[in-house]
Amino acid sequence: MTRALVVRAQNGDAQAFGELIADHYDLIHRTAWKWCGNRTDAEDIAQDVCVKLGQAIAQFDGRSAFSSWVYRITLNAVRDLQRSTVRRARHADAYAEVAPEQQAAEQEEAATSGQLWQAVRRLPEKQRDAVLLVYAEDLSHAAAAEIMGIKEATVSFHVHEARKTLRGLL
Repeated sequence: MTRALVVRAQNGDAQAFGELIADHYDLIHRTAWKWCGNRTDAEDIAQDVCVKLGQAIAQFDGRSAFSSWVYRITLNAVRDLQRSTVRRARHADAYAEVAPEQQAAEQEEAATSGQLWQAVRRLPEKQRDAVLLVYAEDLSHAAAAEIMGIKEATVSFHVHEARKTLRGLL
């Protein structure tokens, strides 16, 4: 079904393109949120990705899954935002917010989770991408490799190196 929508969108069918965006918007927003950890930035990235998809849909050649292609565009948009803000002291919001009404154990777990994801966001780019795809998105190493455009063994290496780096950060 996605393939048929892609073909129709590539031929200028605005309704088909709208359906593609509707089908993939949650994926785009969720991925942007996990990578940048900030709702406002995630919304900006999601909007930017939707515009980029409209401009680039004709270049999608079908060699990979459409969702993998959308992931790549989303990751590139996240990287673009991160590069543009690297000079500014940017504070990343915690991945999990701690609400005062939560029980002490839940607060501790949420704080620990937030610290972990903040540390993940500070990893070198390839390590961060591999960890987020495998653990946050629950993708296989093979699926992450397709999205990252690298070999599966290289994803495994980046995940292994990330674990070592995180031990030092936490």
